[in-house]
Amino acid sequence: MSDAERSTYTESEVIMSTVRVVTPFVLTFGLFVTFHGADSPGGGFQGGALVGTVALMLAFAFGIDATRRWLGRRAVTAAASLGVIAFAAVGLGGVALGSSFLDYTAYKALPLKKPVKLGIEAVEIGGIGLIVGGVIAGLFFLTAAGPDADADADAGTVPGDGADTGGGPGGDAE
Repeated sequence: MSDAERSTYTESEVIMSTVRVVTPFVLTFGLFVTFHGADSPGGGFQGGALVGTVALMLAFAFGIDATRRWLGRRAVTAAASLGVIAFAAVGLGGVALGSSFLDYTAYKALPLKKPVKLGIEAVEIGGIGLIVGGVIAGLFFLTAAGPDADADADAGTVPGDGADTGGGPGGDAE
């Protein structure tokens, strides 16, 4: 199947204009929900979901392949990976201070103002928010790529971008 037959993207000025206007507000609200999760309703999961949907909105407006190339596979992977590292670091910090995993009261031994609240916020913002945002965007791009993307992913290309990596794992070049 050719790229022209596979592409379902149709440019719409209404959708593109709406996304241009709405995206900054959704991103700002997602960050607000993430950062205020310890003090008000919301938190890392809800805020991360809102931030992750920004990538979906951009993809619907400007095309999935173009958004995937602009955002980059590494950015999405890095966000989720940094979230896991932050979550593990805060959790293991409690263990290093002689308590249980994710026991924020262990941070009272440190000379910090409100150490328990800082531990909770580090997990919500640095951990859960990044993980959820990265996973939502990543799963969307993987799902949108379709079942034929495995061969392209092994070769290091994005479906439809025309890039040739000249070999690599799974590549054909000698």
